[in-house]
Amino acid sequence: MAGSVHRKNMILGGGLGLALGAALGAITGALSGIPSWTLAWGALGATAGATSGALTGALTLRTAGNTGGVSVGAYTGMGFGALFGLILGIFIPESVRLRILSLDILILNVIFQGRFEAAVLVSFLVSCLDTIVGAWIGGRNLAPRAKGNGSG
Repeated sequence: MAGSVHRKNMILGGGLGLALGAALGAITGALSGIPSWTLAWGALGATAGATSGALTGALTLRTAGNTGGVSVGAYTGMGFGALFGLILGIFIPESVRLRILSLDILILNVIFQGRFEAAVLVSFLVSCLDTIVGAWIGGRNLAPRAKGNGSG
């Protein structure tokens, strides 16, 4: 039974991460104004989102269980997403960052000025994605409490 719940949470988390990651990636890629970049960043976001969502689903089950609820799931996703996103952001190749800077679009120049700014952007986006995934899974796993005898 526990393996089945674990698998279902990872599948749900991966699916939510895939959809939300594709949307966030496409929105980020659309800042460039180049249609192929929108598709490429959408695919990259879907891949990172599916991975991050599945890991968040498993971690939320571990931390929240069936008593933690939405808040524990959201905070679990937020913390894990920030850490995982920072790790992903650190490994953005320098050639990608320089290519983005060569577009000379003000908002992209500010966001990708240095490695730190780029890593913080990725950390923020993955944290947003994983907060949603964690809250959804935490709420889904919450077992209803039995009604007490007049107390409560």
